[in-house]
Amino acid sequence: MAEPSNYGRVGEDEEEDEEIDETGYKTIKDAVLFAVDVSSSMLSKPPAIDAKGADKDTPTVAALKCAYLLMQQRIISNPHDMMGILLFGTEKSRFQGEDEHSRGGLTYPHCYLLTALDMPAAADVKRLRSLVEDEDDSAQLLVASGEQVSMANVLFCANQIFATKAPNFSSRRLFLVTDNDNPHASDKAARSAAAVRAKDLYDLGVIIELFPISRPDHGFNRAVFYDDIIYSTTPADPDAPAPITKASEASASSDGLTLLQSLLSNINSKSAPRRALFSNLAFEIAPGLKISVKGFIIIKRQEPVRTSYVYLNGEKAQIAIGSSSLLAEDTARTVEKVEVRKAFKFGGETISFSKEEMSAIRDFGEPVLRVIGFKPISMLPSWASVNKCTFIYPSEEEIIGSTRVFSALQQKLLKDQKMGVAWYIPRRNATPVLAAILPGAEHVEVDGKQITILPGDDRPTGDSTQVMPPGLWIHPLPYADDVRSPPDTTMVRSPDSLVDSMRTIISQIQLPGGIYNPKKYPNPSLQWFYRILQALALEEDLPEKPEDKTIPRYKQIHKRVGPYVEEWGNQLELEFAAWKKANQAKQPGSKRDAAHGEGHALAKRPKTASSAIPSDELTDGQMRALYEKNTVGKLTITELKSWLNTRNVKTYNLKKLELVNLVSEYFDRK
Repeated sequence: MAEPSNYGRVGEDEEEDEEIDETGYKTIKDAVLFAVDVSSSMLSKPPAIDAKGADKDTPTVAALKCAYLLMQQRIISNPHDMMGILLFGTEKSRFQGEDEHSRGGLTYPHCYLLTALDMPAAADVKRLRSLVEDEDDSAQLLVASGEQVSMANVLFCANQIFATKAPNFSSRRLFLVTDNDNPHASDKAARSAAAVRAKDLYDLGVIIELFPISRPDHGFNRAVFYDDIIYSTTPADPDAPAPITKASEASASSDGLTLLQSLLSNINSKSAPRRALFSNLAFEIAPGLKISVKGFIIIKRQEPVRTSYVYLNGEKAQIAIGSSSLLAEDTARTVEKVEVRKAFKFGGETISFSKEEMSAIRDFGEPVLRVIGFKPISMLPSWASVNKCTFIYPSEEEIIGSTRVFSALQQKLLKDQKMGVAWYIPRRNATPVLAAILPGAEHVEVDGKQITILPGDDRPTGDSTQVMPPGLWIHPLPYADDVRSPPDTTMVRSPDSLVDSMRTIISQIQLPGGIYNPKKYPNPSLQWFYRILQALALEEDLPEKPEDKTIPRYKQIHKRVGPYVEEWGNQLELEFAAWKKANQAKQPGSKRDAAHGEGHALAKRPKTASSAIPSDELTDGQMRALYEKNTVGKLTITELKSWLNTRNVKTYNLKKLELVNLVSEYFDRK
């Protein structure tokens, strides 16, 4: 079952709210069961084609390879998710300890549970790898049955697996891989029984995802049988992985896509669940007008996460459970949490607060997103970005009608190019911020091109995939303390001829469509870490070097813009020489003045706070005056050491910051 998000929890000490870690997300557990057809047609190899990337494996083996790769990915990225593999149409039968030799007959004949639905372990991955790579192992198991398998039996078997192994998971999915579009062509009762079992799965909350495979001589027709048992639905938990909207297709065509790539691309597209940052946050549009919204962080940097510590000094490696306690410095006794108070230095004094006092200081009210006004979007400067944006979407769980009000506000802001200015507290104990509420238009992809749909526009005809739904974005705004003054620089404007030449270079090396798509560039450091981890866990050979798709294609770049860059470089040298000559002519004076003018400016050193006090005559009163003004750091290291040494304080091999801290501690004790 999904765990609740941080919003709404009581009694937790959330003190570092500026950085939101992974624990702030709503955890979604996913259970995936592969059901792979092992019929004679699924075990037939595709026709031999010399084309690069053509299919060479049978559809059944290709599907098992896909499951093997997905299991490798899940065991690292989603270790708490479950995955299993069910083969149907096999000569052998096995189901949860039951096989051909069991008494009482078989409950599910011609169904072979290859991998039980459970959290994948290294042993499961090794066994599946042996099956897909060793032809002898696959030849013994992957034998088609002479009898027709009942699809009602297959679906009821999947029902039992989900009900016993993953009863409380928020996302349960059945991946059905087959090339038989009409398994019960002449048996109306079997078709009706299969529809009943599919309805049982739907009532249980299981989503059936069909991966139809077409043969060269026969195209897969979903309308014949599977449209009656595949329900177009979404998970009961809105944060669970979304179902595939477009079914995978066969790769027997000459477009270069293999069956494995086709299946894996569809599965990987939904391997990452939608993560909710907060749920049912009050969105106060006006006094007395509230709706509820959910918030999502669309982009979050992923890093390797250590899930546990391992103790290696024993007979075998063991998971170490860490514990910590506070000790008194003088007596070494254990200090209870109720005895600890937080302290802050102010004006040389140490001021402490209890836990209750700190909670009262940090309490700015209940979590809320409250609109305090509206402004044109043009008034938002590009530099006013201090934190990641949050995508919000309406939720009907708390307040009915939130979707209609939210949609009206989003369309009005988008039409008038306005933004809301709001008081924003995402969760309890969080620091309140002022935020801009920006409208976001819907983006769909049609034939590989992204199209933005504005209010009043007609939707594109044909197949389209929604890339980004319409919604609102919470854009945190900076405070006065967050804005820094820009450095004083003298900009040299380049002539128009250089700009025009550079425009030609930039136009030649743009990304496809002029858009950066992060889905095409995996993090090389993260993937390398997972690849090493996978090799160690599965006892594979260590890879030699990582695959880095971010490395520029230097040969292609040189081929496209090499001559233009050389021409631009020569032009730059000529323009710089002309600029240098013109500026030297404007500055009167000798060569000596021109060469040493900058040196004279650097030689002038401003007076520090300690320059008026001789270093050998610093008294306690003078040092205390500097301490109270918080200017001790302006003294030199020699002055600090000389003053501390006269008071028997060791200063050997200490840095300036440590010396300043010693001075502060000296006066704190007095």
